[in-house]
Amino acid sequence: MPQVTVYGADWCPLTTNARSLLDEQGVNYSYIDIDKDEKAAKWVRDHNGGKEKKPTIDVDGEVVTEPTNSELQNLLRTKHILG
Repeated sequence: MPQVTVYGADWCPLTTNARSLLDEQGVNYSYIDIDKDEKAAKWVRDHNGGKEKKPTIDVDGEVVTEPTNSELQNLLRTKHILG
């Protein structure tokens, strides 16, 4: 089964929006608050040129940063997570 992990922060509106979209679509995902997990924060910085961009989302090995709802939905379809 494809794996989806959202790296973000509870206070971040873009993170909240992405998580809401995933919830509405019934997508199972893991959420990691990078404000509380330094290892995860480093992973995000490593994937974003040293910046902690939120959300950074790993969809079955493909990493996207601050995706729009359309971009995220398209990626989920490409990875056969959404029909």
